[in-house]
Amino acid sequence: MIADETLTVDGARIHYRTAGDGRPVVLLHGGIIDAAHVSWPPVVDRLTPEHRVVAPDLLGYGESELAEDTYSIPRHAEIVAGLLDSLDCGPVTLVGLSLGGGVAIQLALDRPDLVETLVPIDPFGLGRDLPNGRLSLLLARVQVCNRLAIAAFRRSRRLTRASLDGIVHDLDALPEAAVDAVYEEVQRPTAGAAFRRFRDAEVTRHGYRTTFTDRYGDVGVPTRLLHGAHDELFPVDWAERAADAIPGAELHVLDDCAHWAPRENPDAVASHVESAVSGR
Repeated sequence: MIADETLTVDGARIHYRTAGDGRPVVLLHGGIIDAAHVSWPPVVDRLTPEHRVVAPDLLGYGESELAEDTYSIPRHAEIVAGLLDSLDCGPVTLVGLSLGGGVAIQLALDRPDLVETLVPIDPFGLGRDLPNGRLSLLLARVQVCNRLAIAAFRRSRRLTRASLDGIVHDLDALPEAAVDAVYEEVQRPTAGAAFRRFRDAEVTRHGYRTTFTDRYGDVGVPTRLLHGAHDELFPVDWAERAADAIPGAELHVLDDCAHWAPRENPDAVASHVESAVSGR
């Protein structure tokens, strides 16, 4: 049974979902419109028979507080570290998707005592280039575009579904439950606010502020990178470069996925997480 809990971390109320018993696995979701209940349910279902799973809503996402704070990758990592310290459940297998993948890598660098194994999935932080160049910079500076898009999605499940075409390989194969989860989350009054603050903190005229390309050699925990073969946001060659530079890292390219593997192929994601936990 999944339990919904909250803790106050560095003055902010952080919501998390927890289920199961066994060796701990922590799942960090992505950005834009995401939360623990959006990306992770099918993976949680597959892991809980053997593992204790903790899936927090990152600062400002889902049911976590939208606090006045800096929404940078290092700050998100500090909050997650505080949560794990409070739960006394480290070291953990730390799994992160996209934004959460960047947070997971940052945490492994900052607090290796909390991380037993690292599983970044299409993670942020493997390159500095913005996916759409100056357009990405413009959208980060003119945040009204994001507000208008979210307002449109709130009025139309059809538009919400269509927007997911940019992060999945086969929209027709995407389970309707995944669309429903995004559509439900976009109704939240604070939807998009944390992502806008993240862009304020991380998008610069020179590209992304946080990148780990000069710190790969400092990652001192076993690392299993997962990356969708069809990801158009973060290219596969970024993950290949990271896998070559992180000591002992493995890269597994998921042929049927783009950027949302936990919903596109939860069986593969869960299987890789289980293998990472067991060291296989």
